[in-house]
Amino acid sequence: MSSNIFTEFIAKYKSDPVRFVIDILEQEPDPWQKDLLEASQKERLLAVKSGHGTGKSTACAWLMLHHMLCFYPQKTVCTAPTAAQLFDALFAELKSQLLRLPPALKDLFEVFSERIVLKSDPSGSFISARTARKEQPEALQGIHSEHVLLICDEASNVSDLIFQAAGGSLSSTHSKLLMCGNPTRSEGYFYDAFTKLKDRWWLKTVSCEDSPRVSAEYIEEMAERYGRDSNTFSIRVRGNFAETSDDTIISNGLVESAVERDVDPTGNAPIVWGLDVARYGSDKSALCKRQGNHVMEPIKSWAKIDTMNLMGAINNEYQNSRQQNKDPQEIMVDVIGAGASIVDRGLELGLPVIGINTGESASLSGQYKNLRCELWHRAKEWFEQKHCKIPRDERLMFELCSPRFSYESSGKIRMETKDEMKKRIGHRGSPDFADSFVLTFAGTSAVIAGTSSGWSKPLKRNILGIA
Repeated sequence: MSSNIFTEFIAKYKSDPVRFVIDILEQEPDPWQKDLLEASQKERLLAVKSGHGTGKSTACAWLMLHHMLCFYPQKTVCTAPTAAQLFDALFAELKSQLLRLPPALKDLFEVFSERIVLKSDPSGSFISARTARKEQPEALQGIHSEHVLLICDEASNVSDLIFQAAGGSLSSTHSKLLMCGNPTRSEGYFYDAFTKLKDRWWLKTVSCEDSPRVSAEYIEEMAERYGRDSNTFSIRVRGNFAETSDDTIISNGLVESAVERDVDPTGNAPIVWGLDVARYGSDKSALCKRQGNHVMEPIKSWAKIDTMNLMGAINNEYQNSRQQNKDPQEIMVDVIGAGASIVDRGLELGLPVIGINTGESASLSGQYKNLRCELWHRAKEWFEQKHCKIPRDERLMFELCSPRFSYESSGKIRMETKDEMKKRIGHRGSPDFADSFVLTFAGTSAVIAGTSSGWSKPLKRNILGIA
């Protein structure tokens, strides 16, 4: 591209990113995307919260390409809490949009795995992808140029330390910060932008219900699965922060953070399984496998299966795990209902099963009504250490945030029973997946070994070798 033509290009599109997207990338932005593109020319601090699939990554990619092509010198940095979110979503979308450029513009750039640079000045004009981990707060730090653009995807789960470190990079007159993501945490820098600091920010909320990119089938599926009045529907569909509930045991923010977090697994920690055996026809038997600070894989479940066939499935899981040197030290089974026969048969087969009566008194009997309530609060402590990870299992995530607690006249903490939850929220009210996870905290292996969290609180029970 000749210098004259490039000068004309900049003159035409520098102040009109909407026209840039329409003319150069040959795409039609949604109304909210147009609002964002236009606002980016006037505002320094921008934040977008939305449901899933509304086109956030696409809008960010448009902004990055427009900034790199129309401003010089410039430095653009994009970040997200995890490598998967950054490179599989945001940076992948950026590369996809780059391919839509006309050859003369596309040839101006060189593309690397974590960087896109201007061939004529690689150090003076680039887009860099950097994972935002609190252990590495420098992700948005030390970026100095006449024009700086910082884009933070899934900002709700980015540590405040990252944003604090970005302060120096935003000191220049022509610097901008865009935060976007699902509003999963009702605290932190992203939350503050929409609440106590809202006068300083240009803000936009995008609901899936208003987006042409999101199918009506998806919205109805989410409504059926979680309920339109649930925090999950509010966050993932309507793009709203969860209503805080003082009587929820484990908050949505704790769960979401554990899903998005990059942490090293505790490979020397014992493996423990939790098995919640179905009591009723609509319930599912669920198996959770945890090693220290990691839930190893999505929850396995079985519906409408008798105890003998369930025991066969568990034994098969155990034998396969032994072949992979991932066999559990303990398999904790709730013996209320059909679980007792599972324990009996498991012992006959030589499996390390331990029966747990979650209805019996807690080890801290003066604080909790029963053992089940205590286990749930132990699980909450595990999440609060913020050095743990669970898989993105939608049912598990929903169930973990669902149970409520209350206080008895004696001062003891009690939690809802499964029957009470079903009456409150319908067929979604049986936390089978979550209970299987919580059971992993019942035995001697409920200790995280060799992690920085220091969480080491096994329950002290007078049952089967547990002191």
